[in-house]
Amino acid sequence: MNEKRTSKERLYQTFARLGSALANPHRLELLDLLAQAPRTVEELAQEAHMAIANTSQHLQRLRQARLVLHEREGLFVRYRLADPAIAHLWLELRNLAGQQLAEVDRALNAYRPQRHDFEKISMDQLQERMAGDEVVLLDVRPEIEYQAGHLPGAVSIPLDELAQRLGELPPGRLIVAYCRGPYCVFADEALALLAARGWNVARLEEGVAEWRLAGLPLER
Repeated sequence: MNEKRTSKERLYQTFARLGSALANPHRLELLDLLAQAPRTVEELAQEAHMAIANTSQHLQRLRQARLVLHEREGLFVRYRLADPAIAHLWLELRNLAGQQLAEVDRALNAYRPQRHDFEKISMDQLQERMAGDEVVLLDVRPEIEYQAGHLPGAVSIPLDELAQRLGELPPGRLIVAYCRGPYCVFADEALALLAARGWNVARLEEGVAEWRLAGLPLER
């Protein structure tokens, strides 16, 4: 019995390695970024507003738990998720927190104060209206994420370029913006800018990871 108990505890300790690797807000943000596109340490550090040394340490911890993989490209090291299931795990963790913890909604309201200001469109509605050529789907994430995978028919105008590229958007059409999903503020800021300039706008709350989880195809 002692031998079996020791083996069972060793098994659960192995499971706990994943939980321990996930139990850090910075590492969760890195996984969220890698769910959008593979990135170098330097790119991740810039997006997450962390020092390169700290980013590298967090990535090593994720790599030890087999959550991310890396490959060397000349002087740089590029990281990616070790398996698509890890993106699914992150989404499920996030969804569970939203269901069980009231503070998630409060924190989201503080982070996305404009989240209730715009019409929301579902994935099914988007597909119907895209098929009828009724909307322009706008991807406002960084270009590297768009290139790694985007919703079919989406036009890429990163948020920091939008004000200078408004002329590329056709007038009189509904503009539907999306970014990294419901915990991303980029689409809200884009829609606020467009609405102030007279466009009819709506937001798709889901992003690439949610679209993929629903079994829908992406374009590259």
